[in-house]
Amino acid sequence: MVKEYNFKSEEIESQIEALSEKGITEFTIHDQAIAKDKKRLIKIINLIERYAPELYVNIYVDASVIDRDLVSAASKLFLSFDIPLDCQEKGGKILFDKKYYSNKAKLLNDFGIVFGFYLNYALLPGDSMKSFMERLDFALQQYPNHIDFPQLEAGAGEDGICPKATGTFSPQDIRYCRDLSFSCSTFYSAGRAVPWFLCVLKPLRIYPSVFLADFAEWQRCNNCDFKSGFDPQKESHKAIEKMQLLFLEEKLEEKHASEYKTLVEDIVRLNGAMSRLAGEGQESLLEVSYSPDDIFSPEIFDLESFVENVCMMNCKVRIFAGQEGPDYEILN
Repeated sequence: MVKEYNFKSEEIESQIEALSEKGITEFTIHDQAIAKDKKRLIKIINLIERYAPELYVNIYVDASVIDRDLVSAASKLFLSFDIPLDCQEKGGKILFDKKYYSNKAKLLNDFGIVFGFYLNYALLPGDSMKSFMERLDFALQQYPNHIDFPQLEAGAGEDGICPKATGTFSPQDIRYCRDLSFSCSTFYSAGRAVPWFLCVLKPLRIYPSVFLADFAEWQRCNNCDFKSGFDPQKESHKAIEKMQLLFLEEKLEEKHASEYKTLVEDIVRLNGAMSRLAGEGQESLLEVSYSPDDIFSPEIFDLESFVENVCMMNCKVRIFAGQEGPDYEILN
């Protein structure tokens, strides 16, 4: 049974020493004031390292405080950051500093810090469906572990973040972005697609947002979209993986790229098995057409070259927990 405790903002530091005694294994800090206070964030992280280093910690962090000092401290823990992708309205136009956020993401990736983004739409004057899709494409290109869309969460309207139609964002646009956000939550976040998403899309020659918009339509046709009440967080990862493979097969055929089908299937299944081992402790035995030595090599980032230069090798692969984390063994 999961134990839940809620602490007031001013109590957090004083409670850290007792977290392990309370049986807490996950600790989430989503506090607007703390998110912008680098000194306090580092203090909290250091206290957790001292008194509860075994905890999984999720912290809401403003991008403005992300620097080497904070990231270096965070790298000592099993930790993830949630970062709002903010934009500003000026003169009726939406301004979004891609270079600023890409530098922050690069720093996090260089230190191996898991992070996700918060992404909104139709909240600022001048925002548009096109602008939202551009922000989503940018976000996905930074290799976040997940992307959260507050407007999809229950009670979003009560928090004052419910989108409203404007001259640049019609009701139809809002529904489109809602369904697009839900498809991203399903395919990318719940589907744990971060290790392979961008490389698999390359042969399709399609923007990530367009790919996910097509998946939103696939979800509607298969009665697993937002309106159906489908909840990807309550589905097993194996079930989401099955959806991913079915849709990818359709897209590869549609884009006349069926020669990548076997490779893409191996990529998704091997990475999925690794993620289930890490997340659920579930070991797997897979039959694949390419060696995992090749699938997990840097060559996988160019599927066209991979298919031309890497030989197929039908084999069985055991995914198991090694001494240093998820590992695999080729059985034949």
